[in-house]
Amino acid sequence: MPVQAQISAVASPSGPVPAGPYVVVDAATGETLLERDPGVFWYPASLTKMMTIYLVFEELKAGRLTLASPLPFSQTASAKPASKLGVAPGGSITVEQGLQALVARSANDVATAFGERISGTEAAFAQRMTETALRLGMTATQFRNANGLPDAGQITTARDLALLGIALVREFPEYYGYFHTQEFMFGKQRVGPGIKFLKLYAPYADGLKTGFICASGFNIVGSAVRDGRRLVAVALGFRRSDLRDEFIVRLFDEAYALKTGGNRPRIWQLRNGGGGPATVLPYGECGTIRYDMPGDAAWLGTFGDWRTARTAFDKGKAQLATLGFSHLGKEWILPVTSSKVTKQAAIIADLEPAAAQKLCADYQSRKLFCQVKKPGEIVPPFGGFWR
Repeated sequence: MPVQAQISAVASPSGPVPAGPYVVVDAATGETLLERDPGVFWYPASLTKMMTIYLVFEELKAGRLTLASPLPFSQTASAKPASKLGVAPGGSITVEQGLQALVARSANDVATAFGERISGTEAAFAQRMTETALRLGMTATQFRNANGLPDAGQITTARDLALLGIALVREFPEYYGYFHTQEFMFGKQRVGPGIKFLKLYAPYADGLKTGFICASGFNIVGSAVRDGRRLVAVALGFRRSDLRDEFIVRLFDEAYALKTGGNRPRIWQLRNGGGGPATVLPYGECGTIRYDMPGDAAWLGTFGDWRTARTAFDKGKAQLATLGFSHLGKEWILPVTSSKVTKQAAIIADLEPAAAQKLCADYQSRKLFCQVKKPGEIVPPFGGFWR
């Protein structure tokens, strides 16, 4: 399967958005409700930590660890790049704190510390992760580390990740609640927040995990219970986290509305492995300021500081609601530099064209500044937003 086939458009409130594979599964029956390319290879990024947590749960269930057991940090674990908890070499936390940190902060140092604590080395732990994946039916998955940091040999598929999500729910009901961790106190430090999906799809959402590296884009495995029925969804390969979160919420809504009669293929029956992995964000573009949203933007002016720009954004968003629009766009406070001076442009991003036009017409009728900008106009170095 060519790389192009793995990244294609999905719907968003303001237009098509490029995305990778996805799948929604009934956790009780395994029935596949919605899917696109679920067997295509993908880099798991921090979704890797779901398997790390699975093995920690195994150790807890077997009595080889307790929630109060110490989790020591080696020099190797402490040196892992962010996101991290920041424990110094020779320090330790409890297993429970480690689980909370994996969910609320996706801490890479903690994942490595768990690997070393359980298997002696992270490499040995990764081997156990791969063996466990095969036992669970994740036939296209290979692990090379415990945290999901970039490794060309660390691959999975949406199909496999759905199986892992279902296994975590079924096998560890006594520990699964840790996937609902939003924040916790670590000494005087508040660690969090957890995944935004839990709030966006409340009260139905109850876990699991997000993940990002440049190559794989923004990914999520989510679980929700609605009308007594649990679904697990996987959505991969988005260029922005907010677009990913919007999509998985709509994916759940669509799946819950389906009437299938139980006649669709089971998740384990889907073809697995092949193609890619695709590269969502080349490393030269990753981390740069980009307008990756399909909708028009309303530029409300450029100001001397971020707080003033945010106030202008809030007023514009409130006015959109007054004008009768339900999709109120996204905050995009853009730093714009000229002659070594930086100002902040207040932009309501990702609007439907009619909303952007009506808002700016309203502003201009009151002799206030507002300009509609098309996505193709919003490109670096953003000099057009200087005022």
